[in-house]
Amino acid sequence: MSAETQASPRDYLAVERTFLAWIRTGLALMGLGFVLARFGIFLQEFTLMRPSEAVRSYGLSLVFGTCLILLGVMVCMLSLSRYLRMIKDLKEGKDTLGRPSKMAVSAAILLAALGIAMAIYLIWAKPAPAKQEGQGQVQSHTQEAFVATTADNGIVQIPSKHSVQETVAKVETILAAKNVRLFAIVDHSGEAEKVGMKMPNTKLLIFGNPKAGTLLMLTSPTVALDLPLKILVAEDPTGKVWISYNAPDYLQKRHNLPAELLPNIAVIEMLAAKAAE
Repeated sequence: MSAETQASPRDYLAVERTFLAWIRTGLALMGLGFVLARFGIFLQEFTLMRPSEAVRSYGLSLVFGTCLILLGVMVCMLSLSRYLRMIKDLKEGKDTLGRPSKMAVSAAILLAALGIAMAIYLIWAKPAPAKQEGQGQVQSHTQEAFVATTADNGIVQIPSKHSVQETVAKVETILAAKNVRLFAIVDHSGEAEKVGMKMPNTKLLIFGNPKAGTLLMLTSPTVALDLPLKILVAEDPTGKVWISYNAPDYLQKRHNLPAELLPNIAVIEMLAAKAAE
């Protein structure tokens, strides 16, 4: 376009379409970055819930996601600056459409570098193999026992901030304060040691209120299979202590208990939560 040539409406539309295309690109980068960063946060939360999962690192997902978001913001800001400059050049009759876009070249280089880094990360952050085949299988089965609450098995599991002994002591204190009878503490790990076997520290507390339990059993005799109530305090192979118990809703459905009697067993939720604090 020569200096004497006036820009046509088509030239302005071309510049505007280019600007909108860059805006869409910036929004796409920010959206992808948010998803990637949020996925990294989700994996970190998942790791806290499943400490037995052996994965080397999740932190770079958050870094890559943040980089994409910042790149998207930069593309939007630079595209606005470029759009305003090109409109000004068109009004002055300058040849602004024939020049290569430095922003496009820069964005392509940055995206290529980020893509290479992400590919390397995906190859690097893979599950660590088991040290020994036999030991890995045993540990895998042991770890699978420490899962979060599922609708299938009705087991609720929450992490404790204390050791097994301290957690058991807290449960005993709470039961005494609530005037709930502690029938027995089964030391599974201690019994295993007596027969020459080793297992992580594991103790089962059996407790209940005879009056509340009797009402339940009169309504549904099969609930006696799950009474008295039980809390399992156990240490997993990584040293993390977990509190496990049967979900009240699960017991209600299993034995067809009426809703008005659910509080008789729902007390276990409060007990476990306080013991884990």
